[in-house]
Amino acid sequence: MSHADLLSPRFVPNVTAAFLTSLQWEHLLGQSRRALLTARLAHSFSDSGQFAGEVPAGPRRHLEASRITAELWAQIAKAEVLRIERALRSAGMTCVLLKGAAYLCAGLPPSRGRVFSDVDILVPQVELSKAESALLAGGWIPDHLDSEYDQRYYREWMHELPPLSHVQRDSTIDVHYTITPPTSAFNVDGALLLVKARPIEGHPGLWTLQPTDMVLHSAVHLFAEGEFHHGLRDLLDMDDLLKHFAVHEPDFWPELIARANELGLKVPLHHALFHVERLFGTRPPAELAAEVRALRPPWLLRVLMARLLTIALRPMHPSCHVPGEGLARWLLYVRSHWLRMPLHLLVPHLVRKAWMAQFPKKKPAAAAAAQV
Repeated sequence: MSHADLLSPRFVPNVTAAFLTSLQWEHLLGQSRRALLTARLAHSFSDSGQFAGEVPAGPRRHLEASRITAELWAQIAKAEVLRIERALRSAGMTCVLLKGAAYLCAGLPPSRGRVFSDVDILVPQVELSKAESALLAGGWIPDHLDSEYDQRYYREWMHELPPLSHVQRDSTIDVHYTITPPTSAFNVDGALLLVKARPIEGHPGLWTLQPTDMVLHSAVHLFAEGEFHHGLRDLLDMDDLLKHFAVHEPDFWPELIARANELGLKVPLHHALFHVERLFGTRPPAELAAEVRALRPPWLLRVLMARLLTIALRPMHPSCHVPGEGLARWLLYVRSHWLRMPLHLLVPHLVRKAWMAQFPKKKPAAAAAAQV
């Protein structure tokens, strides 16, 4: 097996798809499927003019089908966003979108070819109950009602409510009041984000974070959460955002670095900029080199994280597994929990998770029968 990451280079400008063997095409499509980037790959080939000439018929049909499917998902996601906006508006609240839904409704590059699993929104912490009531009235109910502990975990220690799923459409909403847990090493005041949110042009009632905060949210989500199943997609999102905002937002780069300092997100931004440049070649302006260096963590931590993340950001597909991958992902998972909660909360939480994994709670007979 080759262990080659065939996917990342496809998003570097001027990289050709020619001369891939049939086996390499099989591996490339498998890697893109695991990374949720198949439709995005189709767009990349199309943008570079390679779709018709250099992509064989079989892979081309597969890519085109993925692109059509992603367009259908985008239509469904937009319709769901409008329903959420109406529910919040009925309670006198504003709908501030995060991540994929924000990219989609604002027409930003990361939305192209994206597959949507949920809609993330941001509300003021003092209005959490008000937002939850409005969404409950609209048909979204909590997913996590397994125990009092689950409710306490979300409502006291996390930065969001338990996920809400619609009783008919099974669509999911994550309601945030900030972008990091309040017990996290990267504790961000959600009010600082909301005060600079922007309305989405052409979509009355819908808002997004300001551009610098979109990038920083993506960075802290990827590099502090510890889950890298779709890490390459999230990194590509940041690359798209950096390129887009550098062109369309005056003084974007210095404002991004200043905002990272203000919100205490220098380390996640450092990791983002390092790996975006490593994989896709995008880098900050040369005149900001000193400011970019000031984002870096201490040398040993920087070197260790660079090595671990280089491994973890590879597509999770058998064709590109490398020695030590499982250990690297486990170490990053442990790090994410260390960042998320202080030790006196973390140890009992992990013990409980391990216990529940070994001895899962059985559903009541009535609930089990209702699902048959």
